[in-house]
Amino acid sequence: MSDQPRRPRRPAKPYRRPKKDPVRILAFEALRAVDERDAYANLVLPPLLRKARENEGPDKFDARDAALATELVYGTLRRQGTYDAVIAACVDRPLREVDPPVLDVLSLGAHQLLGTRIPTHAAVSATVELARVVLGDGRAKFVNAVLRKIAQDDLDGWLERVAPPYDEDPEDHLAVVHSHPRWVVSALWDSLGGGRAGVEELLRADNERPEVTLVARPGRATTDELLAEEAAVPGRWSPYAVRLSEGGEPGAVAAVAEGRAGVQDEGSQLVALALASAPVEGPDRRWLDACAGPGGKAALLGALAAERGAVLLASEKQPHRAGLVAKALAGNPGPYQVVAADGTRPPWRPGSFDRVLVDVPCTGLGALRRRPEARWRRRPEDLDGFAPLQRGLLRTALESVRVGGVVGYATCSPHLAETRAVVGDLLKQFPDAELIDARPLLADVPDLGDGPDIQLWPHLHGTDAMYLALLRRTG
Repeated sequence: MSDQPRRPRRPAKPYRRPKKDPVRILAFEALRAVDERDAYANLVLPPLLRKARENEGPDKFDARDAALATELVYGTLRRQGTYDAVIAACVDRPLREVDPPVLDVLSLGAHQLLGTRIPTHAAVSATVELARVVLGDGRAKFVNAVLRKIAQDDLDGWLERVAPPYDEDPEDHLAVVHSHPRWVVSALWDSLGGGRAGVEELLRADNERPEVTLVARPGRATTDELLAEEAAVPGRWSPYAVRLSEGGEPGAVAAVAEGRAGVQDEGSQLVALALASAPVEGPDRRWLDACAGPGGKAALLGALAAERGAVLLASEKQPHRAGLVAKALAGNPGPYQVVAADGTRPPWRPGSFDRVLVDVPCTGLGALRRRPEARWRRRPEDLDGFAPLQRGLLRTALESVRVGGVVGYATCSPHLAETRAVVGDLLKQFPDAELIDARPLLADVPDLGDGPDIQLWPHLHGTDAMYLALLRRTG
């Protein structure tokens, strides 16, 4: 036996239970729902936050917790393309070989490091702790290693490294820098018809958190009532719009809780107002919203119709969405009717209406601020899927309006294939229809384009990128 003394053993490290961080756990759960179930963050996050606020234990959320969780979810989704490029440069395998839950945690960490003011050490340690809780110790070590590589540079430095040079591939450069799929960058650039500055401003606006905008439904609420709220400021363009500054909670507004006001982007309000203001020849008694779900535009149109003694028929194909329309219209000061009907095979007779709105299903590329995950789900081939439905709905709308009446064709997409291409095709089929210049109907709104149709933009108007064409039936 050796005379050497036995080397003392190091005492084993005591087991350290990972610290639970309810804010980041909630953000992770929301991202997993978006990834696994194709859910939308704006539908998943509110009930998660509500449950966290109602919790009476140590995990109960306050306003700051809710704001941080919201920023983590939406910021990570908006910048997903950029963060994927950065993470790909820091791992030794293709991203498709990284387990999706691990990639979600890495993306949350990347956003904290590159997209927020959270100190570097706090962002890394908090994300590694999250990984221990939701992934286990083994994968937490991988997360730690990757995040420490990401932390070696800031966002601008990483973009210089991972984005292709603009001169070599401008669309790919913009796609990485502004976190949009390349085909979306190309489509938006074509729709703008301008230079680099315009498209970069638009892409930046898509990555900003949108304001919450309320609508005071005429005859049921007033803007003065809404402006009495602490966080409220007037809308930019719509006389019925009130904006809530950051931190304003629409559910806490009495008029919203009672259904007398609603949450509605100002662009949607302007579409309804332009249709309601368009001159018609002859009587003005019957209005139709042919794709009414979930009911925001129908509620505003119904209130405007009631002021003139007109009746609104709100039609929605899906019964559950028709129920949402009925809920939005409940309490309308004038008569209305809600039906569950297919807008391409309607139960009403041709020529029945004086005004018709058809806000068609589309890719939603105009609302990427509100639904950031949509940019990663949509594909160019989706345009082919929507095209027959959009043309069919506009065709039925033109058949449903009487001679001298007006049809409003609207989409929440600026893609030319969903806007001017659809309208142009239908005008060829309906020689007894003509375009009306819609711009004078929104005289206070600048930068509406060359007309006669209207295109709104987030970077120019602070609204979703709503499109509207007004057509009058002439024979």
